[in-house]
Amino acid sequence: MIKSITKTCSLSLLLIAALPQAHAADTLAKIKKNEKIIIGYRESSDPISYIANGQPLGYAIDICNNFANAVKQELKIPKLKVEYKAVTSSTRIPEMLAGNIDMECGTTTNSLQRQQQVSFSTNYFVAEIRMAVKANAAINSIADLNGKAVVTTQGTTSDKHIKLNAKTQNIHLNNVYGKDHADSFAMMASGRAAAFVMDDNILAGLIAKSSNPKAFKIIGPVLSSEPYGIMLPKNDPKYKAIADRVVTDMWKNGQMTTLYKKWFQSPIPPRNINLNMPMSSSYLKLKANPNDQGIK
Repeated sequence: MIKSITKTCSLSLLLIAALPQAHAADTLAKIKKNEKIIIGYRESSDPISYIANGQPLGYAIDICNNFANAVKQELKIPKLKVEYKAVTSSTRIPEMLAGNIDMECGTTTNSLQRQQQVSFSTNYFVAEIRMAVKANAAINSIADLNGKAVVTTQGTTSDKHIKLNAKTQNIHLNNVYGKDHADSFAMMASGRAAAFVMDDNILAGLIAKSSNPKAFKIIGPVLSSEPYGIMLPKNDPKYKAIADRVVTDMWKNGQMTTLYKKWFQSPIPPRNINLNMPMSSSYLKLKANPNDQGIK
């Protein structure tokens, strides 16, 4: 009887240990079974991932469409349906964990904390966290925000970095949150917050499409460098290998540079505004050495 119980317990433990790996092999099979691949995107993370004229567009969307095409080739289903599903900072990981999206193509920082729940491809961008304020505001540093309201988007890493920097400098902030980037920008623009702390590319995009871009400015310092990767289901090495290959090849063959010029240094929809945003030192470093490393 004892041997039987021991044998049963051992078998149960083996089955439990095997569960993550069993789940890991399901992504491509799930896509094949459903005859579609679902891309999660952001609605207001211009020019990385946003919606214009009713269509998802952006630097990350182009990359993820390449990934989707590679999956079609892998599964030998050239007419595999591609669907898009909008997600927010708060819903993106739950949607991935629930299996409602097969990849997330937005401004999601590849962090060690998030890697406990999801996986990331080779990084395709590096943002620098800074602050947007009104152009006529006497604000040029974090110290100038002492006692003022500062907005970040709920569920983003920017919140951690502004709090850490404020604590280090013994500065008191009133931290408030927007439900998405557009909401956060509106809070700053309306005066409900003195500054909006976020990734520089997002700030530049929101300012460019505002009614009066000259009314705002982006100020330093750089609070953190944030790598973006395609967010993927965790523990799926075969699926991740396809994403890694696609992104790494785009870095090596010059496609990523072409995409940067398309989305950051050329007129973009819907208003044909050119962000004229030069490549940052952080971006150039990733370009020279593509990797999937996350940050703390």
